Amino acid sequence: MKKILDMCCGSKMFYFDKQNKDLITIDNRELLTNLCDGRVLEIKPDIIADFRKLPFKNKSFYLVVFDPPHLIQIGAKSWLAQKYGMLNKNTWQEDLKKGFNEAMRVLKPNGTLIFKWNEEQIKLSEILKLSPMPLFGHKKLKTHFLVFFKGGK
Repeated sequence: MKKILDMCCGSKMFYFDKQNKDLITIDNRELLTNLCDGRVLEIKPDIIADFRKLPFKNKSFYLVVFDPPHLIQIGAKSWLAQKYGMLNKNTWQEDLKKGFNEAMRVLKPNGTLIFKWNEEQIKLSEILKLSPMPLFGHKKLKTHFLVFFKGGK
């Protein structure tokens, strides 16, 4: 069994080691296209699944990465939607809350959740209402990385 889960991998943009043997990736889509500037965009997860209902047993992973789509006000076929995905403008709060619940469910005791969020359209303060309490985090411009620790149980 793999030790690390990425719940919304997209094109794996922030990975240095995209082929790490301990990593399993999920996204709700596959895509191979050229962006408007000619760059190739490939979204090819190990498993196609929904972050709101992960296909894993409880307490399966030591580390979970949750980098969901951040945008609700974009065209469904825009390059931003292709590259980053998009949240449903009517259900995003419930969707993200389910995502946090699933992340904590599949984390092993004493496991770590890394959450990435960009505040372009939804403020981090709104996200924190839906999540457990982070242990610590880092902000650079509008992008935040938060770290959550699941205690031993």
